[in-house]
Amino acid sequence: MAGMGHFAGKVRFGGTVALMLLARLAAAQGGPPFRTDDPETPGNKHWEINFGFIGQRNPASGAYQVPDFDINYGLGDRIQLKYELPIAIEETRPGGSLDPSAPPTQGQVIGGLGESLMGVKWRFYEHHPGDEAVKGRFGTGLLGLFRHEEPKEPAAAAGDSPGAADSPEQVVNFSVGTYPQAFLDNPTRAVPRGLVSQGPQFYLPLELNARIGPIRVDGEVGYNFGNHAVPQSWGRGLIVGHEFSDTTEAYLEIYDQQDANRVAAGQGVGNFATGEPKQRQTTLGMGGRQAMNKAKTLNLLLMAGRSFQKVSAENSQPGWIAYVGLQVLLGPK
Repeated sequence: MAGMGHFAGKVRFGGTVALMLLARLAAAQGGPPFRTDDPETPGNKHWEINFGFIGQRNPASGAYQVPDFDINYGLGDRIQLKYELPIAIEETRPGGSLDPSAPPTQGQVIGGLGESLMGVKWRFYEHHPGDEAVKGRFGTGLLGLFRHEEPKEPAAAAGDSPGAADSPEQVVNFSVGTYPQAFLDNPTRAVPRGLVSQGPQFYLPLELNARIGPIRVDGEVGYNFGNHAVPQSWGRGLIVGHEFSDTTEAYLEIYDQQDANRVAAGQGVGNFATGEPKQRQTTLGMGGRQAMNKAKTLNLLLMAGRSFQKVSAENSQPGWIAYVGLQVLLGPK
């Protein structure tokens, strides 16, 4: 499954984090339509393509991807290659400003090609029920690139061991991975126009996935290495939910994004202007996936959420986030 997701709350913070996290926004619960990602990958020689209509709003501004093209490919059993590109819209409402003493500003809406996101996900550890804790659990999965897949027998009966070697799909009850991602400017005027924040930027997370009885849990902790125009920041997410059937999943997510430093004024444009105090936003969201066909190769992705920061004149809270999209899965049966 893919990774993906970019949201936020304040005017400057909202623009920067919206493009960084929503664009990062699935055979598992993390990733699109959620902000938190997980270690799952599409599978060897499989494609996962997400078309997402994504938005974040607060009383002063809004950031939207209409749509966000998120293309992922499984290189072996444990590695995923990613390229993502949004059609971005940045909105500033009349009077929107982080400084209550500043004169009212005129509203504007700008749009165009957003920034490119490239990433490589690696699930370096996975554990199946009944396995030893360490032996044979680490790897790259790249040997699957050269393996000739023979037709497999039907899935093992419910009474068989869920981790049996002759089962077409072994149950993974715990896995850990990492997902380095780079955000790069395209050769357009998106940065000087104030449509996207200045690149390059680099995001490095650690992700885990676990099954606890009927409950699925994802956790992610990552650090965004900004630049002279974008603050460095921490991202922390947790997803808890349940797969009600082979076709229906629903989850609750809490995500916290917090600046680690402050960038001096005069480095950014529009909603990405610098010089503001360090920002933080925590959101609570609910969403899931619903298969649209019997083969489960076309899935509906939905998520909506709201921040619950204390509202003040300086932070443009509350903020709202939403994701509506389609996921297409392609590849060998």
